[in-house]
Amino acid sequence: MKRLMTSAMALSLMAGAGWAADDVTLQLKWVTQAQFAGYYVAKEQGFYDEEDLNVTILPGGPDIAPTQVIAGGGADVTVEWMPAALAAREKGLPLVNIAQPFKSSGMMLTCLKESGVAGPEDFKGKTLGVWFFGNEYPFLSWMATLGIPTTGGADGVEVLKQGFNVDPLLQKQAACISTMTYNEYWQVIDAGISPDDLITFKYQDEGVATMEDGLYVLEENLADPAFEDKMVRFVRASMKGWKWAEENPDEAAMIVLDNDETGAQTEGHQKRMMGEIAKLTAGSNGALDPADYERTVATLLAGGSDPVISKAPEGAWTHAITDKALQ
Repeated sequence: MKRLMTSAMALSLMAGAGWAADDVTLQLKWVTQAQFAGYYVAKEQGFYDEEDLNVTILPGGPDIAPTQVIAGGGADVTVEWMPAALAAREKGLPLVNIAQPFKSSGMMLTCLKESGVAGPEDFKGKTLGVWFFGNEYPFLSWMATLGIPTTGGADGVEVLKQGFNVDPLLQKQAACISTMTYNEYWQVIDAGISPDDLITFKYQDEGVATMEDGLYVLEENLADPAFEDKMVRFVRASMKGWKWAEENPDEAAMIVLDNDETGAQTEGHQKRMMGEIAKLTAGSNGALDPADYERTVATLLAGGSDPVISKAPEGAWTHAITDKALQ
């Protein structure tokens, strides 16, 4: 009898193991905010559960480099901007874009009109705030395209290494600073500066937009059929989350707030952010548009004597996951 019970328990455990959800760890590029609403929505609404996935979402931050996390095995998939991903790939980290939830770029320079900047030609001789840690690549490529040196002087620009805040503009340490349409721009407005006193230059409008917030994995992992299957299910559920967030922006923002363990975010800011984020994900079904990829590569190669990447990458993206996920 004891032997029969042991066998029955073993069969029960095996059956349970067969139905166990697959673990997936996602590393975000930044802290918990509406920029990543689609993933939190997919988790909260049960879209990952429907795909038999147990997804852990790791927030990012100023001291967290997503590429280092995934390189060290701390995540299966990461949210990253394409310039940083391609630069890392050229340096030996074989990242591959498996999906592109963001169709448009939200990056821009926000300038004080009183600084005398009316167009890109007026950047010369000015101090511009620039984010680093991989976020500087679009800016450097843009300046190279304009033929403006980033080494200072009357014919160049002085680059101020900007923290992840808007202080250099508020304190008038820089004529322009890096902002996102969904975040830092509104921090400037909330600080009391009128939109009429500002002029903005969206990378998307300037023809130098590079792809942001794609999903990246290590190339070697895609050779594993089990891993590929997990990513197909992950992307399918994530895109379901993104489309739900587009259609229900206020509810999505509240889901983000519920997952913000720091308590640093506010309802008003997150709802406004989600409204802007929905504009960037609109038009994407998750599959990377090859034309967007080629434009990004061309922008990064146009770096003069010091381009972001030295040659066009090979194998840096795939439709293998989205082709199956979007069936």
